[in-house]
Amino acid sequence: MTEKQIGLEGSQSKGVKALITGITGQDGAYLARFLLEKGYTVIGASRDASIARCHNLESLGIREQVVMESMAMNDFRSVIQVLRKVLPDEIYNLAGQSSVSLSFEQPVETQESISIGTLNLLEAIRFLDSPVRLYSAGSSECFGNTETPADEDTPFRPRSPYAVAKATAFWQVANYREAYGIHACSGILFNHESPLRPERFVTQKIIASACRIANGSQEKLHLGEISIYRDWGWAPEYVEAMWLMLQQDRPDDYVIATGETRSLTEFIDHTFSCLNLDWQEHVQTKTALRRPSDIHMSRANPSKAMIDLGWCAQSKMHDVVGMMVANYRGNKKDSGIRGTT
Repeated sequence: MTEKQIGLEGSQSKGVKALITGITGQDGAYLARFLLEKGYTVIGASRDASIARCHNLESLGIREQVVMESMAMNDFRSVIQVLRKVLPDEIYNLAGQSSVSLSFEQPVETQESISIGTLNLLEAIRFLDSPVRLYSAGSSECFGNTETPADEDTPFRPRSPYAVAKATAFWQVANYREAYGIHACSGILFNHESPLRPERFVTQKIIASACRIANGSQEKLHLGEISIYRDWGWAPEYVEAMWLMLQQDRPDDYVIATGETRSLTEFIDHTFSCLNLDWQEHVQTKTALRRPSDIHMSRANPSKAMIDLGWCAQSKMHDVVGMMVANYRGNKKDSGIRGTT
């Protein structure tokens, strides 16, 4: 922990209220736990709070500590009503369709859930003239292929409907910050994983299949393109970076990543090696599972976050795989699921 983080750790957070959209997802759940441990009052927003699936909050043991509110992100009236009722000090906007693959099948839903939702939050903050601070979840997908490590000044070249929507939201945040002086920032997060990932994400699909095979399953793991390269980090660490961004006097955007790029083939190999298996005996690639367009190389330069926020990733790809395998096999102690850094 750096001197800057120690100073922030000692700041008063009692009585601070945070509203988290997308609280039922991986990042939302870990962020809720992180803020609760700092003494925050945490309010979660869901389209229909009465039927929201809160299994991630339950798995972290914090469901009863979170207040849920119904809020439709694509409905401006709904957004402004909740903000008036809650009067949050900080808003963490993590809502929206989160699957790159699914965005090719649902491009309109993806665009609306991400960009319209972000715009409604920004406009509600402006309309209420509220001093609230806003964090908005960006994505490394906006950069497209990055042979040279991407930083905050790297141009966007999105290659999916998801990335287009995230790029739109990013520039909305930048515009409202510059035009209206709103304390708003975007975290451009590279891939970050955890046991809370559902199996529709390729990393958890690999972990789950490999563990079932190790337990005797005769299944084959079917994957699309496996020669892609990504920067994989540990999700519980990344939510701390979100919080640190909102503690700065001046709002700004930050790339959050490990700075280490590995191939999906290496991710697969290390997963099966952890289970004493040879992945080539159990994995089959299928052209039908490939995306219409994909990012081959994803490299990051997170040095600005280290300099300004005092944040750097502690867990790299091999650590992430080990913790996810340990969790799936029931060894929570070795999975790191309770740790935030």
